[in-house]
Amino acid sequence: MSAAAFVLLLAITNPAIDMDGYLRVATEAAAYRQSHRVTEDEFIRMSAEPGTIVLDARSREKFELMHIKGAMNLSFPDISIGTLDELLPDKETRILIYCNNNFRNEELAFPGKAARASLNLSTYIALYSYGYRNVYELGPLLDVRETKLPLEGSLLLRRDQQ
Repeated sequence: MSAAAFVLLLAITNPAIDMDGYLRVATEAAAYRQSHRVTEDEFIRMSAEPGTIVLDARSREKFELMHIKGAMNLSFPDISIGTLDELLPDKETRILIYCNNNFRNEELAFPGKAARASLNLSTYIALYSYGYRNVYELGPLLDVRETKLPLEGSLLLRRDQQ
């Protein structure tokens, strides 16, 4: 890259985008996350406790195909100051998250993503960035045919009707 191009890149500023801040908070969130990953059994137990929200940040389309019963859908692109203030106004609310990379053998509803691009990572960092610290992540990779988690959605309805 030429010096002129480098200077031009430095001159392009946008106060609504902060890569350095993102990288700092992502590093902080990564350390915090280590003690906030849970087993399938812990996830089930915690999800049954009053005041706990199970959050699915996949697209509405994928959510409708199959999701954990009782989960709230807030698609990742829709996570914003406004939607979080509306849907999760108490930053102390316990939130359980899961994503595509927690389930296998149902590619239509849970298409695999590169491990470093897992939606769990993006969702955890985003919620942490907005001040949520009571967030727990489903840790293991589970088979949709064998999981103890209750699943629901149109794919299961179609199978039941066959």
